[in-house]
This record gives sequence, structure tokens and C-alpha cells, in this order.
Amino acid sequence: MSPSALAGRVALVLCSVLVTLLFLEIACRLARGPETLLDWSNIVLRERLKMSAQNIGHRFAYDPLLGYVQRDGYSDALMSFGEHGFRTMPPPPADATKGPPILATGDSYTQGDEVADDQTWPAQLQGLLRRRTINAGVAAYGFDQTVLRTEQLVPIVRPGLIVLGFIGDDLRRAEMSRSWGTEKPYFSVKNGGAELQNVPVPPSPDPRNTLNSVQKAVGWSVLLDTILIHQGLQYEWLVDHRRATPPGTGTRLACPLLRRIAALGVPTLVVAQYDFYVWQNAEFAAEQRRISQEVLKCAEAAGLASLDLYDRTEKAVRERGLRTMYLTWHPSPAGYRLIAEAIAEEVTRRQLLAPR
Repeated sequence: MSPSALAGRVALVLCSVLVTLLFLEIACRLARGPETLLDWSNIVLRERLKMSAQNIGHRFAYDPLLGYVQRDGYSDALMSFGEHGFRTMPPPPADATKGPPILATGDSYTQGDEVADDQTWPAQLQGLLRRRTINAGVAAYGFDQTVLRTEQLVPIVRPGLIVLGFIGDDLRRAEMSRSWGTEKPYFSVKNGGAELQNVPVPPSPDPRNTLNSVQKAVGWSVLLDTILIHQGLQYEWLVDHRRATPPGTGTRLACPLLRRIAALGVPTLVVAQYDFYVWQNAEFAAEQRRISQEVLKCAEAAGLASLDLYDRTEKAVRERGLRTMYLTWHPSPAGYRLIAEAIAEEVTRRQLLAPR
């Protein structure tokens, strides 16, 4: 075959591939809605701009140590925040015990995304233990930020008990210097301890400057987006995370970070909570349980109390159904009630909250 004939065949194959890809692209766009035929903007950038609009200046305020905290005075249809960005709490029971408050820290599972102010587990815990409780959970926090937030607040609120909640993914978040497009602090492992990095936390970048060359080139493709959704890879494609330390560093940091909590000198219960996806993917579940067990071992080694909610949650999901215990991403009011009851029982059993 002559070179010109070979080149012609190659060109024909390439044209066929391109026509097929264009056909599939249009088919995917029609499946999502005819309006997508008129919008060929970059999907990755669009999603990152949307997330950026919800971050600093909207629901969150910049903090030089933590990267961000919830903004005082923010409210929407479900939630509201008061002083220091604390989630609004119902009044303590009329017969509440006097004494230092309970300080609840953690991520969105503590803060209580997807439910009303009085349905979060800290709000329900306040009623069960009859002691004023402060909900200082912050959505999307890594384990590192939770520890720093706890250290920041103890001198301010002077709690009688700390309840520090986490999910396994918080340890992965601790390996990032940027999560969901927002800059954050992180720790590196040094001489068996934890060394704070990226503080003061720099301003978060413009989302327009965060796309890599591939995302810029084909981020507009609904066909690619559809394939990534079916492969379970769309999240990592769309969301702007920047890794600062190798995978597994977050779990290695658990022991030195919890020793910092122990140094505060306040009785503390460290609580492992579980993402809804644990009951949809066995491999994910095994990894989350492994991480949680490592963290809880570190808590006990540091002299802190620990509580693993897996068995209790698994039983409730099996008997009552996943969608009874979880909403879209977070626990339902019934799921938060289960967490509050388990914590109240453990606090009482261990006598962690001294009567005053």
C-alpha cells in the first residue's frame, strides 16, 4: 500500500471516530435535555464556579488558621448560625443541669447538614443529657481542621466535655491543602509528630485558574461527563482538591493530633460516624471501618474515650432501611437521633460529664 493510500485510510478512520463521538455527544446531550445542545460551556468550570459562590462570603467566612468557618448570621430554609459560626441550638431544657457546656466539634455530620437546627445530634444530645450544648461542627472540615477548631474554642467556651465526631473521609481531607476549591491548613508528619503547614491560610484561587489542560480541552463534553458518572469518577473530575501529603498521611496524623486534644485537659469522647455510602459499597465500607478503628485506637492511646457507631448504625439500616436513616448525603432526623442516643448512653456510662 502506498503512503498516500495509507494516509487516506487513517484519515477515513479518524473521521469515522470523530463522527461517532459527535453522534454520541449529541445523544448524551439530548438525553439530559435539548437545552444542552445550546450550552457547550465547560462543565468542570461551571461546577467549580457554583461551588465557589457558596463558599467564602456566602455561607462561610475566611479564617487565617482554619481556612474558613461558618459565617455569623447566615441562614437558609433549614439552618442558621450565630456567634462564632455556631449552629443555632434550641434553648436548653428548663431543668437543665448547671455547669460548663458540652462542646460538639466535627464536620457536616456534627453540624447537621440537611436537617433543621433542632434535629442535629448536638441539639438532641442537649435534651438527652440536659446540659447546654454548643454545636461547633463545620461542613467539609478535615480531621486536621476539627482538631484546630477544638483547640481554638476550648479557651473561649470552657467546656466540661468535648464530643469530637468524625467520618473516615475526614482523614483523607486532612491530606489536602485545598478542598472543594477552598484553601485550608494541613499537617505534615515530622519526627512522629504533626507540623502545621499552610498558615496563615492563603486566599483561595479563582476557579478559572484551577483547571488542568485536559479539563480545559474536553471539560465541555457531556459524553465524557456521562461516562465518568457511570464509572463513579465524576466527583474527582469536577471538584477542586489539591493534595499536599501522600495518601495515608491523614491516618498517620490521627495519633499526634489526638494527643493535642488530650493536652487540652477536658474530658473528651471521640465518635466514629459513618457515611451512607458504607452501606452501598463493601470495599468502601471496609476502608472506612479500618480508618475509623485506627483513629479510635489513637484516641484510647491518648487517654480519651472512644465510641464506634458502626454496629448500631448497621443494625438500624438493616431493620429500618437506608433511606430511613439517611437523606441525600447525611443522616436523617432519625439517624441523628440514633447518634445522639448512643453518645448520651456512652457519656453516662463512662461518667464523662461531672454533675455541677
